[in-house]
Amino acid sequence: MSAPSAAGPFAPLRGTTFAVIWAATVLGNTGSFMRDVASSWLVTDLGAGPAAVSLIQAAGTLPVFLLAIPAGVLSDILDRRRFLIAVQVLLAAVSGGLMILSWLGLMNVTALVALTFVGGIGAALMAPTWQAIVPELVSAKELKGAVALNSLGINIARAIGPAAGGLLLSAAGAAATYGVDVASYALVILALLWWKRPARAEDALAENFGGAFRAGLRYARASRELHVVLLRAAIFFAFASAVWALLPLVARNLLGGDAGFYGLLLGAVGLGAIGGALLLPRLRAVLDADGLMLAASLAAAVVMATLALAPPRWLALPALLLLGVAWIVALTTLNGAAQAILPNWVRGRALAVYLTVFNGAMAAGSLGWGVVAEAVGVPAALLAGAAGLVLVAFLLHRVKLPAGEADLVPSRHWPEPLTADPVPHDRGPVMILIEYRVGAEDRIAFLSAMRRLSAERRRDGAYGWGITEDAADPEKLVEWFMVESWAEHLRQHHRVSRADADVQAALRRFHIGPDEPVVRHFLTVSPGRG
Repeated sequence: MSAPSAAGPFAPLRGTTFAVIWAATVLGNTGSFMRDVASSWLVTDLGAGPAAVSLIQAAGTLPVFLLAIPAGVLSDILDRRRFLIAVQVLLAAVSGGLMILSWLGLMNVTALVALTFVGGIGAALMAPTWQAIVPELVSAKELKGAVALNSLGINIARAIGPAAGGLLLSAAGAAATYGVDVASYALVILALLWWKRPARAEDALAENFGGAFRAGLRYARASRELHVVLLRAAIFFAFASAVWALLPLVARNLLGGDAGFYGLLLGAVGLGAIGGALLLPRLRAVLDADGLMLAASLAAAVVMATLALAPPRWLALPALLLLGVAWIVALTTLNGAAQAILPNWVRGRALAVYLTVFNGAMAAGSLGWGVVAEAVGVPAALLAGAAGLVLVAFLLHRVKLPAGEADLVPSRHWPEPLTADPVPHDRGPVMILIEYRVGAEDRIAFLSAMRRLSAERRRDGAYGWGITEDAADPEKLVEWFMVESWAEHLRQHHRVSRADADVQAALRRFHIGPDEPVVRHFLTVSPGRG
């Protein structure tokens, strides 16, 4: 019998729940892009300079930089459906405020920036949770297709929303544009109310906010592979943010366009992103991840340099199409590299760290390029950004992105720890000692392998790690690591992956003797404990 074929790219849409929420999300994102076009153009109508224009971009992305990690924690410990509904209500209120101020003629730069910042807070709280609910809506074999459809949906909204927003802004004004955004949030709220999410089962080892936050930060601090992804993302987005921060001024001052033309430019970016998503499988067949990032950086730099030369309007549209292709290639490559190296237990929090770096680089870059444009002009700022992007693209090409080929499925191979009496989950800290006996001829190889294990221990929850030797018996080596509580150590038992199990198995082969290495658990004794 032949093996069953893999789920097609549109198979998740056959599920009613996913299809309804996906469609509502596309409409909601379309409204959000319409709102962003109205805000970006409205600030130029208020007579603001380059610094204030770039401040709108920064106000929308800075909250994600500040709140993405706490939002990732909340997505793991709260009811995700109710949390998303509350955030949608907040965002609808923001757009309602923008609509009323525009309708009454009371809008000013301060109010626009402030409400954009509050909207950024809503986006920051929402982003990790939207990613986290996808596995709840589809089967495991459809998960990749669902993730791809979500990316496609965002780019459909990016293609439609800015163009529709620009046209509506020209025809009916900012208040009507913001009103459409309010209606789009109502549709998303109705879809979430319709979704009957199963109640989450009780978990004796469920994390609280503080513990989950610290565990996520420990993982991010100890993961060298994640550090590479974050470095590549931070530098790319810091330079590429120049085109996003200055595009309203490019459209108005360099190209002489109106709000409708600005919307068309952003729509061209969305169409380019859709085309790039469809082209990406062919590009992956000839380029690895590092090659894709190099190509995306060079293409974005060409677009920035072209816009700096104030080209004819007909040439600006295909240039923005190319920018959309470059943008989706870079986003997908970096996000895919991050997803491939993250185990499920920390995926939301670690992706929140990635979002923090992404939005922090965009916010800082937007502010920085706005200040540069204020000093030397928009064309010179774009040329400087393009030259810098080319330079760092070739320098970072040597810092290879991780392949992400390790098996991160939990191995469940650790036995339950032996205890004389039940241990309260909040008791700690806990010290774990593992005794090895290693011959002198294997000592160097053993210690080299131990360095890999130390990163694993820290990623999975240890805040301290070391290895010691017995002064009276140098062949006896003792590994130790510290965990903040008994519950956190029990969680470690569920976090160890199959790839980590292979590392531990390799270490055990250095152990001399018929028995397994001895494992002991020590609990801190407080002075008042009997």
